[in-house]
Amino acid sequence: METETATRWLSDAEQRAWRTHLDVSRLLTHQLERDLQPFGLTMNDYEILVNLSEAEDQRLRMSDLASLTLQSKSRLSHQITRMETAGLVQRENCESDRRGLFAVLTDLGGETMRKVAPYHVASVRKHFMDLLTPEALAELHAALTPIADHLRGRRGRP
Repeated sequence: METETATRWLSDAEQRAWRTHLDVSRLLTHQLERDLQPFGLTMNDYEILVNLSEAEDQRLRMSDLASLTLQSKSRLSHQITRMETAGLVQRENCESDRRGLFAVLTDLGGETMRKVAPYHVASVRKHFMDLLTPEALAELHAALTPIADHLRGRRGRP
C-alpha cells in the first residue's frame, strides 16, 4: 500500500461518485442474483458456467478458473463440488500434470447455460444497459477501462 504524509480525503464530488458506484455495484449484483434464483443458480455459478462454455473444449484448469473468477482455489473447489452435485460440471484429471485438475462443463451444464443466458441478458438489459444512452454507455466504458486495466495489473499484489 502506498503511504503518503497527508491523507488526500475525497472531495464532495468524489465522495458522491464513489458512494454511487458502491450502491450501483451492490444493488445490481443483488438484482442479478435474484433473477438467477428461479434457475437455482448464483452469480458465481453463472460466471463459472460462462467461463467453461466459452473455453476450448468447455474445460479449464481449476487454477485458471480460480484466476478468471477471482476466487481462491479452496473457495472454487467448494463451489465446483456443489456444482458437480447438481450435475453442471465435473472434474477431470490433467494427463500432462498429475497434480492438475480440469473443471469441465457437462451436457446438463451446457443446457442450463442455453436456457438461462437469455434471461440473464434480459436482466442485464433491464437493470443496466437500457437505462443508459449510447453516449453514456460509451463514456462509462471509457471511464472504467483504465480502472479495470490498473486493477488487472495488480492482481495478486497488495
